[in-house]
Amino acid sequence: MLMTSPRMTTAQEKQFPPSLLSFFIYNPQLGPKEGEEEKKILFYHPCEVDKNEKIRNVGLCEAIVQFTRTFCPNKPAKSLHTQKNRQFFYEAEGNFWMVMVVSNPMIERVSKDGTRVPEYQEDELLDTVYGAVIQQCYSMYKLFNGTFVKSIEAGGIEHLQQRIQKFFYRYLQTLHLHSCDLLDVFGGISFFPLDKMTYLKIQSFVNRMEESLELVKYTAFLYNDHLIWSGLEQDDMRILYKYLTTSLFPRHLEPELIGRDSPGRGGITGSLHHYGRFLTGPYNINDPELAVRFPRIFVNTDSTYEELHLIVYKAMSAVVCFLIDAAVDLTREFCQRLDDLVGPQLTLLASDICEQFNANKRLAAPEKEPHFKYIYFNHMNLAEKTTIHMRKTASMSLTSVHPDLMKILGDINSDFSRADEDEEVIAKAMTDYWVVGKKSDQRELYVILSQKNANLIEVNEEVKKLCATQFNNIFFLD
Repeated sequence: MLMTSPRMTTAQEKQFPPSLLSFFIYNPQLGPKEGEEEKKILFYHPCEVDKNEKIRNVGLCEAIVQFTRTFCPNKPAKSLHTQKNRQFFYEAEGNFWMVMVVSNPMIERVSKDGTRVPEYQEDELLDTVYGAVIQQCYSMYKLFNGTFVKSIEAGGIEHLQQRIQKFFYRYLQTLHLHSCDLLDVFGGISFFPLDKMTYLKIQSFVNRMEESLELVKYTAFLYNDHLIWSGLEQDDMRILYKYLTTSLFPRHLEPELIGRDSPGRGGITGSLHHYGRFLTGPYNINDPELAVRFPRIFVNTDSTYEELHLIVYKAMSAVVCFLIDAAVDLTREFCQRLDDLVGPQLTLLASDICEQFNANKRLAAPEKEPHFKYIYFNHMNLAEKTTIHMRKTASMSLTSVHPDLMKILGDINSDFSRADEDEEVIAKAMTDYWVVGKKSDQRELYVILSQKNANLIEVNEEVKKLCATQFNNIFFLD
């Protein structure tokens, strides 16, 4: 059993959260000779940094990676800890290295003589969390741009640099490092629970759409930000799901609250017979002046390497994603046909799912607020479930527990990642909370209990009760 204490600050002290100091991508083979060091650098943020400093920082990272290879050739350095910051290294593709430098959280204290003294919280950042963040950066880039190697084959080094510059200039602005936590490590998918009949209705709908719209290669179906059906490979769906739920859907949520016909919402279809509309593509499919363009994504990059149009269509709380070969020229007539076909059926289906969702909610509603919060993750199907997070977007992670408790969860997860066997950890925080972590058969469960006077036996019994009620069809080792 572990005892953990919270961080305390006073009114005179000022806290500074972690922030992005720099982010760069380099390939040591692009500038192997002396005097050609700048050619190695494909991207550097912030761009205002002096050229010599860029070369020096990249050279230092290259030296660290090479030095650590001498001890373990197959596992070079993943991070470097210093007093003021932490550097994270990730080899995205062969010899293509991504480096992210994050400032350590800092508390500015006032000394007796009135001067401000910085105190760096060197142990607050978790390597597992921010290592996962830099991998997400590459996965998101690859989703919309394909691999680095393919870009070079298509248009050379300059073409690759332009794509990297265009993507990361915008993407890095959406990184809010103070909000990163255990969910970033898992990168899981929240699935929507359905009865068999409703699931079969959705399966039938997907089959009919793929048959009627013969151009469609893959389909994904979501409801209320939860995945119900996907024809994509797991890793491709994982990063597409993250894009949809943390970027695309939130962008359309606020205008949606204003009113159905408010500008900036995307997807006017002009139909009075259904609530369907496009979230990607032309704002108004009936306007001949607007170009019919949809975002393109890359999937199966390790095998067939497919470039696809991403059509996202929504009716009420139901969303269906259609993926079509990028070689196909999509027309306004196709969009109108899709709208006429999908809109009415998706509207009815959304109503059916909503009825069942509300019925289940009434049945599952607890009589009183439970005294536990939990995070569950299944490594086999990427299923994720949390009652700790009230809202998770690209810009924020709204949790219902103190950051210190989230840090404990991250520490337990780090321990689990280093062990091959199934494990269980129980920790008591100084704030009288109990924190439990269970790892069993590729599944992980983390529970926070607010039982002040409980002992180890009672805490263990409470976790067993939770597993029996919330995860009764899932086997956890005792």
